[in-house]
Amino acid sequence: MAAENGESPGTPDDAALPRVLCDTASLAALGDAPAGALWRLAEPGRQLDSNVVRIPPGGSIGIHTEPDLDVLLLVLQGDGTLERVDGPQPVREGKLAWLPHGSTRGLQAGAHGMTYLTVHPRRPGMRIQPPATGPVPR
Repeated sequence: MAAENGESPGTPDDAALPRVLCDTASLAALGDAPAGALWRLAEPGRQLDSNVVRIPPGGSIGIHTEPDLDVLLLVLQGDGTLERVDGPQPVREGKLAWLPHGSTRGLQAGAHGMTYLTVHPRRPGMRIQPPATGPVPR
């Protein structure tokens, strides 16, 4: 995605310059947007990952455990429920949640759906390891 100022993000001249990346209010206002990621942070050399995600009315992200990454979740539009092992926690526009690594969680959108922003450390890419030296196990 291009930077909001129309320039290409990540060019050598502006790689270390702060810049506006998207308008989350406009993304959240897309009430009929499809489910899934509406925006992703894609700047090269970043240390973070971030997404704006839409869950349609009544939709959900199933309960799961994230073993490695802490995640901040900010509800931009709508409401729903943060599912936790100790019971559901209502969330609505403006609520900021911390989802610590190792926690079990899920999301359930309310009657009008929910759009939220996530921010977390960048997950390292998959790396192909060189072959091991020595005999191949049988």
